[in-house]
Amino acid sequence: MHILVCNDDGITARGLQALVEVAREFGEVSVVAPDRPQSGMGHAISIGVPLRLYPSSAFGPDVAAWACSGTPADCVKLATGVLGLRPDLLLSGINHGANFSISVFYSGTLSAAIEGAFEGIPSIGFSLLNYSMEADFSAAQAIVREVILFYVANPFPPNTPLNVNIPNLPLSEIRGIRLTRQAQGRFVEQFEKRIDPYGQPYYWMVGRFESQDTDQDTDLWALEKGYVSVCPLLTDLTNYSYLHHWEAIQR
Repeated sequence: MHILVCNDDGITARGLQALVEVAREFGEVSVVAPDRPQSGMGHAISIGVPLRLYPSSAFGPDVAAWACSGTPADCVKLATGVLGLRPDLLLSGINHGANFSISVFYSGTLSAAIEGAFEGIPSIGFSLLNYSMEADFSAAQAIVREVILFYVANPFPPNTPLNVNIPNLPLSEIRGIRLTRQAQGRFVEQFEKRIDPYGQPYYWMVGRFESQDTDQDTDLWALEKGYVSVCPLLTDLTNYSYLHHWEAIQR
């Protein structure tokens, strides 16, 4: 296979290095990743500003790699539209931190996978529930390998990107892999007001995730119980149940 690897933590992130190491076991690998951290960018794209690509030797001579000045979604667009890459599989991550529930809407990691789906490329986003830049990715690499092998044996439609979240546990303590749905919940934010050296106010966002879902088939439940969560996503956000309800009213 030809595998395109992207991320949102930047081209120097240890999670990206870990993902590339596993991807190389399955074929030719190309990397296009942001030149700096782009966490929380969601599906932002760069409009009205120039985009730049810089060749990178960060992964050795047998991996073609570029650092991109834009967002994770920009990375995929430039990979396919400028570099002309048409990979068989796109992998994004391994993210430093989980991306469960509504984090999908904010995640740069998942935006790269979703952009790949837009391009008709089977895509998988990987996240580890450890926010440290020095995180141990050895167990996550074993899970990545298992998921890729599953894909090889059971290819999934390009319009169904997978969101894979891995608990921060040794491999021997991970209880298995669960197919899940997104948990319902929300972020409860607070804004700390601070003063900069020039006496001007600025605001620092802090907060916590508040679950509104206690069912045992969610990505959050799986992570809390020590399972890997694999959640198939859609690129279509239409609320079909409401649409059908409205159509019934109009008859």
